[in-house]
Amino acid sequence: MGHLSEKSTDLLPRVRRIAGQVGAIERALVADASCGDVLHLVAAVRGAVNGLLDEIIADHLEQHVALPGLSDAERAAGAEELMAVIRRYAK
Repeated sequence: MGHLSEKSTDLLPRVRRIAGQVGAIERALVADASCGDVLHLVAAVRGAVNGLLDEIIADHLEQHVALPGLSDAERAAGAEELMAVIRRYAK
């Protein structure tokens, strides 16, 4: 998905924030933080990852399924890739 490199200025800071949030979970566990605090941190990471996933899925749909000029085979391949991700995510 080379077109994502055009959006990397938007996506990379999000990924770095998520990495920082995961680091906060590790630090909380090492510091023996309360279950509530750790759960709050994990929920925040989950929300951030879901937001990132939503953005990449939307971009995939725009570029590989809905983009004018794509062949039927290209659209089918784009839809198939997306279905594989959705199935994996839904497990």
